[in-house]
Amino acid sequence: MLFLLFILLLLSVLPSPAHSQEPTAEFSVMTWNLEWFYDNETADNPSRLGREKSAPSRAQWDWRRDRVAEAIAKVRPTVVALQEIESQNVMFFLTRALDRNHGLKYDDYVIKGEDFYTEQDVALLATSTTGVRSISRGIVTPSMKSRGFASVSKHAFAVVEVPVNGETELLVIANCHLRATPEQADLRSRQARTLSLWLERMVAGVKATRDQPVHVLVTGDFNTEELAGQISPSSDLGVLMSRGTDDPSDDLVDLHESIPPAERTTHLLPGRQFDRILVSKDLVLDSPDIVDLSLRDVVVRSDLNFAGGQDSQEDHWDNYWSIPDSQRDISDHNPVLARFQVR
Repeated sequence: MLFLLFILLLLSVLPSPAHSQEPTAEFSVMTWNLEWFYDNETADNPSRLGREKSAPSRAQWDWRRDRVAEAIAKVRPTVVALQEIESQNVMFFLTRALDRNHGLKYDDYVIKGEDFYTEQDVALLATSTTGVRSISRGIVTPSMKSRGFASVSKHAFAVVEVPVNGETELLVIANCHLRATPEQADLRSRQARTLSLWLERMVAGVKATRDQPVHVLVTGDFNTEELAGQISPSSDLGVLMSRGTDDPSDDLVDLHESIPPAERTTHLLPGRQFDRILVSKDLVLDSPDIVDLSLRDVVVRSDLNFAGGQDSQEDHWDNYWSIPDSQRDISDHNPVLARFQVR
C-alpha cells in the first residue's frame, strides 16, 4: 500500500513533459548486460570484487566506454536498459560519450540497489526527448519475505509517456537482473513473484492517475534456463509472464518467440537466452481500427557486441584485457532490441 501511495504521489506532482506530445513513428527498447561495466577508479569500490573487476587503466576504461557508446549510437534506441553497471558515475560518462562522439543526447537514471557484494546495479538511458514521468524501485520488507517474496537487489521501474496519434500512451518499464546459475531457479521464481506484485501495484497506480491504456514491458538479464516457447508455468519466466494472477488477459508475451530459433542466443554460453523482453499483449497484437503502438520487430544484435568473431570462453573470461582492442568483445551478453511502430 505504501508503494502504491508513493507512485500515486509521484505521478501527481511530476508535470507532464512539454515534449511528450511530439509525434513519433517508432519507439524502441534495447536491453544489454554490459558485464562489469566499471571504470578504472577503485577508491569508490568498498568490495574486493568490485575493485578486482574494475578496468585496469584509464585507457582501457575509455576504450570500453566509447565502444558501448558506438554500439548504442548505431541503433539509437529510445530507451536502453542496462545491467551490471557500476554506478551513476559510469552512466554519466557514457552519456557524455554519446553526446561528444555521436551527437546523441540521453538522460541516465540510476537508483542504487542492494547488491553490496558485487556492487552491480541496473540503469536506464532514455533519449532526452522521451517523456519519462517517474523512476522508482521497490523494497522487500521482512513481512514480504515471510510470505515467500524474495529480494530483487538489482531493478528499476520507469513510467514513460509515448505520444501516439496526438494522444499519450503510458508504458511501465521494469529493468531487472535476477540471480544467476541453474541452482537458483527457485529463488528466481520468488524474485519473479516479487516483481509481479510490484508491477500489479504500479500499473494500478498509473491507471488511477489517468484513464488511458497502460502498457507493460519487463526486460533485463533474467538468468533463466527457460527457452522461448518452452516455458514452464511455475518457472521464473512463467511466474513473471503470468503477472502472478489467474487472469490470462494480463499475461506478458515473450518477444523471443518472434526471433528465429537459430538467432535467439544472448550469451557466450551456447544456446542460453538469459536476456529477454516481455511485453503486454496489446503491444504485440495490432488493432486494425485504432492507431496505436504495436511490435515491428525484435532481434538479438550480436553484431553490436562482437569485434569480428565471438571471443572464446577461455579468452573472454580468463584473459579479457589481454585480447587486442580490435578483437575484444564488449560483453559476454548480446543486446536485444525491440522496435514498436505507430500504426
